[in-house]
Amino acid sequence: MTRTRYSKDFKLQVIKEAQETGKITLVARRYELNPNMVGRWIREYKDGKYGNLDVASLPDLDTKELAKENEKLKTLLGEKDLEIAILRDLIKKKNPHLLKNLK
Repeated sequence: MTRTRYSKDFKLQVIKEAQETGKITLVARRYELNPNMVGRWIREYKDGKYGNLDVASLPDLDTKELAKENEKLKTLLGEKDLEIAILRDLIKKKNPHLLKNLK
């Protein structure tokens, strides 16, 4: 089994979620981690290993990912709207009688 190194940001996100929910096992299951590891990270956080950071003030990592996905979906939607507009113009120019069926 290979050993995985997790970033400080990821650990802090897991710690934040575990403290908010109060359920270490559920958080560990969500991120596919061992609950003992999450518990160790929480103890290390309380001992000050991660500095004077307050996990309550950290932004969610999921919001960054959601913002990227949202931007991608907006672009995709804009492209589809443009494609539909172009196709409707084509129908108007080539077959005006088909336009009556669209409405």
